[in-house]
Amino acid sequence: MSRDGAGDGTGNESGSGSGTGSGSWAARERRVAGDGVELCVAEYGDTSLPTVVLLHGYPDSKEVWSQVADRLADRFHVVLYDVRGHGRSTAPKPLRGGFRLEKLTDDFLAVADAVSPDRPVHLVGHDWGSVQGWEFATVGRTEGRIATFTSISGPSLDHFGHWIKQRVARPTPRRLAQLLGQGAKSWYVYALHTPVLPELAWRGVLGRQWPKLLARAEKISSAGYPTASLPEDAAHGAWLYRDNVRDRLRAPRADAYAHVPVQLITPTGDPFLSEKLYDELDQWVPDLRRRTIPTKHWVPRTRPDQIAQWIGEFVTSNEEGRPARKTPEKPGPAGERFAGQLVLVTGAGSGIGRATAFAFAEAGARIIAVDRDAESAARTAELARLIGAPSAWAETVDVSDEQAMEKLAEKTATEYGVPDVVVNNAGIGLAGSFLDTTTEDWKRVLDVNLWGVIHGCRLFARQMVDRGQGGHIVNTASAAAFQPSRALPAYSTSKAAVLMLSECLRAELAPHDIGVSAICPGIVNTNITSTTRFAGVTDAEQDRRRARSSRLYGLRNYPPEKVAEAIVRAVLRNSAVVPVTPEARGARLLGRLSPRALRGLARLDPPL
Repeated sequence: MSRDGAGDGTGNESGSGSGTGSGSWAARERRVAGDGVELCVAEYGDTSLPTVVLLHGYPDSKEVWSQVADRLADRFHVVLYDVRGHGRSTAPKPLRGGFRLEKLTDDFLAVADAVSPDRPVHLVGHDWGSVQGWEFATVGRTEGRIATFTSISGPSLDHFGHWIKQRVARPTPRRLAQLLGQGAKSWYVYALHTPVLPELAWRGVLGRQWPKLLARAEKISSAGYPTASLPEDAAHGAWLYRDNVRDRLRAPRADAYAHVPVQLITPTGDPFLSEKLYDELDQWVPDLRRRTIPTKHWVPRTRPDQIAQWIGEFVTSNEEGRPARKTPEKPGPAGERFAGQLVLVTGAGSGIGRATAFAFAEAGARIIAVDRDAESAARTAELARLIGAPSAWAETVDVSDEQAMEKLAEKTATEYGVPDVVVNNAGIGLAGSFLDTTTEDWKRVLDVNLWGVIHGCRLFARQMVDRGQGGHIVNTASAAAFQPSRALPAYSTSKAAVLMLSECLRAELAPHDIGVSAICPGIVNTNITSTTRFAGVTDAEQDRRRARSSRLYGLRNYPPEKVAEAIVRAVLRNSAVVPVTPEARGARLLGRLSPRALRGLARLDPPL
């Protein structure tokens, strides 16, 4: 299977199990007898490999998983099946009582026995597939048949029931707010409990309009999904809720402890489920891995690359008998979000760029360290692997060279995959009055500080858009972008342009779920002072000013690691403009409140 990362694959070479989604795997279908129904089962890949069962939700059929299945099929035996009453599986008769979790468990065991009779399977569930998966992973009769469980956008009804009871029993303002918030998100559950109306809606206008509604809400292509069986699937699936939800929430099981390792993937923008539902999950799951992803509900269609990456890593680690790569010792949003993601950083050989590569490496991201100094880039990649990156590579590129950047983008997509985060950080310093700054000086600083960012944004944003699975771009600007100075006209101009470019790109790329952040540090203790050029002075004076600047920056001693932390937070929060140091925040505020005062400060001579 070829790895064509330029399209929509991850090109992952770190053994995580992610493929490319080239559509080259043909499904082999069979029929399996369930509990009073006949189930349609599709299989991909080599049957001798570990088996991964992907279980769909409501109102979907197994085709919701097709893109993820294709990405996994080069390393696993992948199995999809239509839940009873959905797709090409038959419906129970009568419908009432035919969708109880006990019967769904029988169906799962029948499929597992048919497709993997001698080895436990790795279960992945989305939406109601996840609700079922929690049942399978916590009841005694499935022990030994499941190796791992990955849950996406679907809670255990038992855990949910206990979550509600705890908040009702101790109704603090915070707990009441959580309860009311989830109650509002669960509006559709109430609707599905009404008699007849859901069936009429799905077999009528809602069934016809659903593909358009889904495409508009979640930006999902309708190619091959949903299938023509959607109206009947949705009408039958209403009984999933009617047969199970009220009973389980009213009387949740007290023994709903997971007997397998569980990976929880939580979309942070899910309109149906609150992240707070999983706050107490650790008490039910002894071996739990948490992941978050910035998207809405239908992640098997909107983020197949990342989902396949995480599933593959989790399955492989457990198959090899080693612990899965966990979130850091102190679990936090960065480890949950960036583990396994691909992060490219320019100017990564030192300073803010190196610190940023390390910060993402600590969160478990794969790193591409880009710098024009080959030795420095290689050292950053080596240290990133030691810190926690599952893989890290070094690339030697001058960001001002358009052709070199185009080759980097092509190589990255082909060999490593489309980056999830790109940090355009490379930059150089230039000081001196406008009248002393030569045309060559202007050209050099704009080539690196502005055009280097333009090249990175243009090439990698195009890859992210073509992949259609979101991403984030960070551009390192400066406090000089909004703080004029008589000593930094060229540098300030380049950084102000980066700031405005970032704002424009943020507006343009937002519909593609691609965030853009401009980071604006102030005085940070990096080696940029030792390489800054001072226009219009002798070589001796240039050396004196560099030494003086380095001493002042050293006395200020604001570490680049704090800027790296701000960059990670900016991606997590999708922040637009982030002034980092106190002087940067002060200049930003002063520019808004009193631009005249800021202009007055610009007339002062710098302490050089």
